Amino acid sequence: MKIQSVAVLGAGAVGSYVIWGLSHKKDIRLGVIAEGERADRLKKGGCQINDEVYRPEVWSPQEAEDVDLLIVSLKYGSLPEALESIKTIVGEHTTVMSLMNGVDSEELIAEQVGDDRVLRSLIKVASHKEENGYYFNPETTLGIIFGELAAPFDSERVQAIESLFADTGIHFRSTEFIREEIWGKFRLNVCNNLPQAILGAGVGCYSDSTHMKAISDGLRRELEQIALAKGIDMSKMAGTSGRGSAVPASARYSTLQDLDAGRHTEIDMFSGALMRMGEELGIPTPYNEYTYHMIKALEEKNDGLFDYQGERDKTTWAK
Repeated sequence: MKIQSVAVLGAGAVGSYVIWGLSHKKDIRLGVIAEGERADRLKKGGCQINDEVYRPEVWSPQEAEDVDLLIVSLKYGSLPEALESIKTIVGEHTTVMSLMNGVDSEELIAEQVGDDRVLRSLIKVASHKEENGYYFNPETTLGIIFGELAAPFDSERVQAIESLFADTGIHFRSTEFIREEIWGKFRLNVCNNLPQAILGAGVGCYSDSTHMKAISDGLRRELEQIALAKGIDMSKMAGTSGRGSAVPASARYSTLQDLDAGRHTEIDMFSGALMRMGEELGIPTPYNEYTYHMIKALEEKNDGLFDYQGERDKTTWAK
């Protein structure tokens, strides 16, 4: 098995890392999935990454049908409407890797295309968007982790993806414990991504404030109780998997980046998912419930719900 064509669905902060790494690989075709205005924009302007313009091909889902490797790197809220496109793309020879956050995107994709088409994976990259495109530090990026759920762990497709990423600059490794690794990243997102989004401060807040650490620890306890109830032994992860990519204390992770930009966040995939799982398992999740509702309220604030200017004569009662 040799991967000769790669399609990226979602050319944002995560997809940019893949495009950056694979654009200089001579023996593959690399394309970004897009239609309509977005396709026109990508064809005209390319993908701006670390102050360089990359020009992968731009394919419709139909043009990408039966591609060797489909990498899904969408925002969580965009996945439901993209499932039909994924079904169109995935053929007999296609392997799908989801580099999305959370712990259920692969199950949602597998329901559409079959579990045998999906190779479990995750990415750790501290990428952010600026006016001139996306930026990340290739040296400090931990990269892509992937693996089979069951033996043989050195399967033909695992070896093919290792060969694909070799000599590209992409950091990667395969693992026998991919389920635990995915939950390990989920823990990082919930505990380090969410509290700073409410505070509106860089990640240094966790080491500089006992109060922020207490909130992070509370979220962690709830997540680990749910993981344990699901039979997920997070101690099996590699030593490097307990941390994210190295970043300065001022770094603002994806949830805060979304709020800064006035976008809706992926909170449904983080605390929202833990609330649902906690209810199913009978495990209380008060830290996650508070965090969920706070971030939802911040989204409403960005939407203008609390813009009361010009309503001076309007009164309300405290409840």
